Amino acid sequence: MDDASLDPLDRLTAERACERLIVEFVHELDLGEPGRVAALFTADGVWEWAEGDRRIEGRDGLRAYFGARPADRLSRRICTNVLVTLTSGSTATAITYFTTYRVDGHSGGMLPPRPPTQVGHYEDTFRKVDGRWLLSRRALFLAFGGPTENVGGAGGNL
Repeated sequence: MDDASLDPLDRLTAERACERLIVEFVHELDLGEPGRVAALFTADGVWEWAEGDRRIEGRDGLRAYFGARPADRLSRRICTNVLVTLTSGSTATAITYFTTYRVDGHSGGMLPPRPPTQVGHYEDTFRKVDGRWLLSRRALFLAFGGPTENVGGAGGNL
């Protein structure tokens, strides 16, 4: 895309809208309703892991997939190094580093710190639909990963 083809304020607004989607995604997974991440995708949106056979397509599939998250899962995702690149006035890409802290079997309270469960990056594609920026594809790439610990209902002892 030609740098002069988009007004600087429009470019900044588009980049910020895409950055906000990245943050809204992890917020819904960690503190909101995981199934609601489907609304952040285009109707034909795709979520996939680069390794393995996980590829979820369409809002209904995304809602079911993310909505099936265990109710006793406690997670926090830290996202950094967000780099959004506009590819046109209505499309963009981004790369975001992430670290995930996660346990299952949580029944409340603070837990002692644990090492991260995952460290990797997202590769996103965005599309502007009816004036709103949405994720059209999110791919997850892990550099480090391990199983999710089950704390078996152990509450915080601190």
